Parts: sequence; structure tokens; C-alpha cells
Amino acid sequence: MTADTVAHRATLGHIPGLPQRCPPARTLAMFRQTCTNRWFELEAARVYDTGVMRMPIYLSLGQEHIPAAIAAVSRDWQIFAQHRAHSYYLSFGGEMGQLIDELLHRPTGCSGGMGGSASLHCAAIRMFGHSGLIGDQVPIAVGAALASGRPTLAVFGDAAAEEDYVYGAMGFAATKRVPVLFVCEDNNLSILTPVSVRRTWNVVDVARALGLPAEDIADDPWLIAHHVEQAIPRLPAFLNIRTCRHRWHAGTGVDGEPAFDRYTWFKRELERLDLAEDTARIEEATRQVVGQAWDEALRKPSGRSLANI
Repeated sequence: MTADTVAHRATLGHIPGLPQRCPPARTLAMFRQTCTNRWFELEAARVYDTGVMRMPIYLSLGQEHIPAAIAAVSRDWQIFAQHRAHSYYLSFGGEMGQLIDELLHRPTGCSGGMGGSASLHCAAIRMFGHSGLIGDQVPIAVGAALASGRPTLAVFGDAAAEEDYVYGAMGFAATKRVPVLFVCEDNNLSILTPVSVRRTWNVVDVARALGLPAEDIADDPWLIAHHVEQAIPRLPAFLNIRTCRHRWHAGTGVDGEPAFDRYTWFKRELERLDLAEDTARIEEATRQVVGQAWDEALRKPSGRSLANI
């Protein structure tokens, strides 16, 4: 990937002045949740590397601000996510201790210790677990939205977008005006295979051909929040968000320097908004809260572990 291509992905759809027009309280809420998500994932990676967890782990590092931005403008969603969904769970009000217990395979976990990292389920926040079949949550999300009439998030990756039933579901949603926001977290990779090797067509073009309002944007948190607000009154709609994962598809490893680092960029923008002191305070506070949650969970008796069942 050329430097020009990376720069385009990182700035795609840029709207000048959005950070300045956003209320400071919303901006800081997005950053606070991003920090919570980020420190949670860093601690999860550290604990995973000790061998305590027996199931694969899917980290959202590099993409943790996407659900934080969506949740900052609307929390009234049914959520159907795929793997890399820890940050969706946390951003939409999931209890942190139950997520830790889930990753530790405990019956007290949010999915009873049976879902693990890949299949988070929590009825309390209307988040429904992924079965493991790539992209299958998309038609299920459409069916749930049709039956309930509730606004629904269907989150998937750029590889899942290539599954035929995803487009069937999107077309049905467009025809029946089902209230779904389809969000593709497009990190340009199917595990390690880039989009350019897999297809010549563009997912946004297909979504528009099906009759959905669709946008192709960078993972700028203000830009995401703006487009989610624009989409809510005209659901169903589609957002393709160009992002960059920082760890392996599964596991805690690093392939090399990420193409871009949105978290560092986010902090730099906050400094330009004269919010540097708030930024430092929020970082430290969330680091302490997350660290304490992990420490408490690791100290308590584990009870019956489901890891070896």
C-alpha cells in the first residue's frame, strides 16, 4: 500500500471544522469511552499472554474509537456485532467485570463463559452474540429489526461484506425500510489478504445500488458521529469506515507498524481544541479504573471454568 493510499484512507470524507463545532462534552465523552476501550484491550492482551485464557482473542485496538463515536450520539440500538466486539459491549453500557469474566471462561461472564471473545451476548444491553459464521449476524440483525421495529446496528468487516447473504439482507432492509445501520469496519484485510487481491468492486457502490444511503469515510470519531446522526432519521443506511487494526486478526501479536494511528491523532486534535488537561486526566482515570477491574477479577476465586468443557 502506497503512502498516498494510506493517507487517503485516513482522511477520506474529511469535513473541515467538525471538531470545533462538536460540543466539548460530546468530544470528551467520545475520548473517555475510547480510553476505556483501549486500556481494557491492552490489559486483555497482557493477561492473555500469561496463558490464563484458553480461547482465541479478538482485540479492537486501533478500532476502539468507532463504537465510542457511535454511542456518543445514540445508545438506543440492538447490537449485532462480529468478532472484535469488546469495545461495542463496553461503549453501549456492558458491565466491565462481566466481560472480564467472559474472557476468563467463567459462568459469571456476560455470555455465561460460553461465548468468549468472539461471541459476546448480553441481553441487558440488547447485544446478541455472533455464531462464528462470517457475516451471518447481518441477516439476523435485519430480521430482529423487522420483528421489533427497534433501531439496530449490524457491524461487520470488509471480508464479511463479500458474503452473498449480507447483500440479500441489505437489499431486503432497503425494500422494507427496516431500521438498520449497517457498519463495515473496513481495515482492508481478510486476516492478512488485502481488498485489492479479493475484489475489484466497492462495497459502498453496491449498497447504493441496493437503495441505501451510503457513505465511505475515514475513522475520524467526529466524522463517524456526524454521519451516524445523519443516518438515524433515514434508516436503513450504510457506513463504510476505513480503519486500521493494530494487532493480529486473532491474538495479541503485531505484524509491524500500523498504517496509521487514530488514537494518537485523536489526542493531537484534542490538544488543538485546548482540551489537553482534560485528555491527560481522562487517560489516567480510565487507566486506573480498568486496571482495578482486571486486578479484582484476577484476585477473586474463578469458580467453575468452562475452558476445558
